[in-house]
This record gives sequence, structure tokens and C-alpha cells, in this order.
Amino acid sequence: MSMLELHDVSKTYGEGAAEVRALAGVSLSVDEGSMVAVMGPSGSGKSTLLTIAGSLEEPTMGWVLVGGQPLSGMSRNEKARLRRRTVGYVFQDFNLLPGLTAAENIALPLELDGISARKARAAGLRALDELGLSGRGSAYPDQLSGGERQRVAIARAIVGERQLVLADEPSGALDSVNAQAMMRMVHDACKKGGMAAVVVTHDAQLATWADRSVFLRDGQITDQPATAQAGPAAAGARERR
Repeated sequence: MSMLELHDVSKTYGEGAAEVRALAGVSLSVDEGSMVAVMGPSGSGKSTLLTIAGSLEEPTMGWVLVGGQPLSGMSRNEKARLRRRTVGYVFQDFNLLPGLTAAENIALPLELDGISARKARAAGLRALDELGLSGRGSAYPDQLSGGERQRVAIARAIVGERQLVLADEPSGALDSVNAQAMMRMVHDACKKGGMAAVVVTHDAQLATWADRSVFLRDGQITDQPATAQAGPAAAGARERR
């Protein structure tokens, strides 16, 4: 089943001489249990694709379905509920709440969805452990490095029973070891939990964890080559060298 579908999606900002077309007739389908890497030069429309897929922006033309449900028919509250329960989003600027600890930032979406504070915090601490941040759960965002904040944002997006994760350059502030750990975590969530993921990255090596790569240029998909099935294994082999 396709967890995410974009059909002939276009997005235009501004009018007249100031008009900028960020996306032009993009169609993309991402199945349950699969990860798609989105690559392309700066300004090619990668971030716009994610914000539209995550219901944070409306397309100028075309339509989007998440879990078979069209976003165009949802109210603002329904979209907010979808993002809280179904879609995990990793922003380039992290979007962590400064008044909450790392563990509390991760647990918050789970608590808002009715999970007890104790269980939500335990899930948050497990996610931090997987990303090499054990012992940092009680630290506030301003006490964390940029790389640590990014890993907290990734853990927040993946924790729980999310069905779709959208990650905008999630490895940007990470060293190579932690970047590989992050991609492994996303890959495992897809393969073991049936989650779908779309990851924007400039790193071709990290893209080998994906089932396929999509290349954007000037708001259009120019290529969708299949990533070799041995991609994650090859990445693991590189780590062991």
C-alpha cells in the first residue's frame, strides 16, 4: 500500500515578475516499509516537496494522499491530528521546544496522543539511547550541541507508531558515524515497523540506505533510479572499515 502519494503537484510562490515555481507537476509514491531519498541542488524544490507532503503547505495544483486519505479534504484540526499521530517531521532548524528537556521533547507528541507520561518518556529515552544520547535526556536544547539537537529531533519524528517520516537534511549537523546511525534507525523503522520515509539529503553515501532515490531539478523529477538492494549492507561494510 502507498503511504504517500503526490499526483501532478505544483507549487508557485509570488505573482507576475516575482513568480517562482518551486514544484512543477511532481508525482511520487512511497510504499509502506520503504525509504525514498530525495536529492538535488539547492533551490530544486526538495524542502517544498516535504512541506506539502506533510500538510504544512497547500499545493497550487495537484493533490496529495497520506495513508490513502486526500489532504485537500481535511480541516486544519484534522491535519494537525495527522501530523501528531501519523507523520513525523524532521526540520532543518530542529523546532525543539526550549522549555522542555530532550526526553520531554520526544515524549510530547506521544502524550498529546493519549500515551501516559511514563510510557512516553521511556520510549523517548530508548530512542535517545539508539542515537548515542544516553544520559542526555534531562538536558535542555540550549545545553545540547547542534548535532545533539538534530538527533533529538530525529528521535522525536520516529518514536511511537508513526507511519510516515519526512526528514529535511537530517544528517546536516551530524558526523559520519552519527549520520549512519540515524539512517540505520530510519531504515530499521521502515523494514521492521512498516513505516514509510522520505529523506532529503545531499550525501550520496547516506542515500544508499534508501530503497530508491529521486532527483529533483528546477522543481521537476529528473530521475528515479532504483537503489541497489545491497545498499544498507554496503553502508554497513563501509562503517566497519
